[in-house]
This record gives sequence, structure tokens and C-alpha cells, in this order.
Amino acid sequence: MSDHRTVVISMDGSDCADFAFDWYLEQIRRPQDHVIFVHCPEYNAMFEAVSFGMGEATVEGDMSKMFGKEAKRIKELVNNLAEKLRDTMLSGKVKCVPGSPGEVILKVAEEEHASFIITGRRGVGVLRRTFLGSVSDYVVHHSPIPVLVCCYNHAH
Repeated sequence: MSDHRTVVISMDGSDCADFAFDWYLEQIRRPQDHVIFVHCPEYNAMFEAVSFGMGEATVEGDMSKMFGKEAKRIKELVNNLAEKLRDTMLSGKVKCVPGSPGEVILKVAEEEHASFIITGRRGVGVLRRTFLGSVSDYVVHHSPIPVLVCCYNHAH
């Protein structure tokens, strides 16, 4: 059996995602691992936030401002993730793919022939998870490969 593994790690810039990556580094990392960081910007949430309760005249300008800020934030995150790979001397890359995070993570894992997926879990409340679902739940229930869910405890 080869020591080479392709590991997909979902990264959204949160403490929860950082915890999952740190856990991977400390517990199961292998020198030959090829790591794919996946970030999924969710533009639908931006559309909803801007259009809620605003007149048409202000929406276009506000959308432009929000997309500019979001594009800058995404670029900074992608650069920080690439730096994490370099700093930890890992082979890998960063993929930034817009869409529904759970679906995107699974698609990237399939395209990259991943050995397994690592994702964090924020521990959202039962009500939110019931109505909106969670990315980790979606990935666990739809993935054909093993999924490791790292639960982040804010007390750490």
C-alpha cells in the first residue's frame, strides 16, 4: 500500500477549520500527503443580506461594495491558506470554488481522487442545523470516502 494520500480539508477561515487542520497536522499527517484546501464562498447569502429590506436604488451600489469586500477577503484567505501549506512544508494546493460548500467539497474530493476528507464542525444549534443543515452533516451523509469531522470546542 502506498504512503501517498490526497487529503481534502475544508477551510472557511474560521477557528473551527483551523482547529481541524491543526488536528490533522498533530495526529495523522504523513510526509507524503498531498493536501487540497477547499474554500467555498457562498454568494447567495450576500444577495439575501443586501436585498433584504432595501429599495432597488441602493441594492446595486451595495452589491458592488459587498462583492469588492468579499473578493478582497477571499483573496486574503486563499493567500493565507497557501502560506499555511508552505509553512508546514506540505505538498498541496488551494481550491476556491463558489457554491454550496458540502457539494463543492465532495466534487473536489472526487476530482482530486482524495483518500479522505477532513472538515470542522462549529456546533451550530439544533434549530439552525434542522432548518439549514450543516456542511459536516451533508459531507458525512453523501461522501463515498471516509470523512473525519473535528469538533471545535471554544474552550480550547
